[in-house]
Amino acid sequence: MLEVGDRVVFDGRPVLVAGFAGMRVRLVDDGGAAQVMLLSQLLTAPDFEVLSAGQSGKRLAPLGLLDGLPDAVVERARRWERHVIEVETGLPAGAQAGTLPRPEYDPTRHSVAERDAAKAAELTAAGQKTSAGTVKRMRLDYRAQGLWGLVDQRLVRTASPYGRVDARVVAAVAKAIDMETLVSTGTRSRLRRRVEQLLAEEHGAGVVALPPSTTFFRLVTVMSQGKHTFGAATSRRSQADRPPRPFTRTFAVRPGELVQLGTTPLDVMAILDDGVPGRIELSVSLDIATRTICAGVLRPHGTKAVDAALLLARTLVPEPMRPGWPQALHMAASHTPAC
Repeated sequence: MLEVGDRVVFDGRPVLVAGFAGMRVRLVDDGGAAQVMLLSQLLTAPDFEVLSAGQSGKRLAPLGLLDGLPDAVVERARRWERHVIEVETGLPAGAQAGTLPRPEYDPTRHSVAERDAAKAAELTAAGQKTSAGTVKRMRLDYRAQGLWGLVDQRLVRTASPYGRVDARVVAAVAKAIDMETLVSTGTRSRLRRRVEQLLAEEHGAGVVALPPSTTFFRLVTVMSQGKHTFGAATSRRSQADRPPRPFTRTFAVRPGELVQLGTTPLDVMAILDDGVPGRIELSVSLDIATRTICAGVLRPHGTKAVDAALLLARTLVPEPMRPGWPQALHMAASHTPAC
């Protein structure tokens, strides 16, 4: 996986990978000339070669996460990206070929610390009070996470379902709820006393204070949801005896990291191969990171295992070359073995 800071060969000359934007990559050569192209075009170039890898442990920014943020937040991150790229490479993002770096950002004349200070002074003079430490932090975040590292993380933090309740109290409530499984149904007040006892045994009497009763009861309501803690004992024990669900919430940040298959009936009638009208089902494979439909199969109602195998085959084998596609995307120039 390419990262910001890698040096590669493209079009017969060494270039620096300066950044990523979706499926596009920004390259800067030794003369400061920059160009943006599809990542697939770079990877399938006949002379492509990685000369040296960056040493900062950078990774490609998660795809699709920016879509859920306010436009002002994304625009602020992109403004910082332009500043950070100028500090790193000497040239602003989108500079034309042959553009020379401004004297205060010339890498051959100033160290990176001096360029950090120059950018801080420039932003402060423009009315955006900034320190050299802030510029350095943003620069290192961009190295580590790409554009996502420049987003104000206060706006993307997920709120805890338990509010600001002490984590030790939350753990004690979870333990007390589990203890209710095999005993007779009690009240929330009894559970509160049990939690208080558990906290005293584990941390000492009076060390961890319980929240007010109203807050505590709201917490218990959230944590006991679906467990029948204060309902019928038979339902509670039956629920506890169920095996854990095999499916968990998953995340994907790179194309192809997680692909899900699914089948759904379509609310249409179709003429089947035997001439009889019938219902049909659509099976698709969906790339979670990019929300791209990789392949699809239409079949009569009652999708079988062979249809799933066909779907996998269509997902893994590229479509035939189509007129008008760039030559760089042709499978003849691919380094991937044909399936």
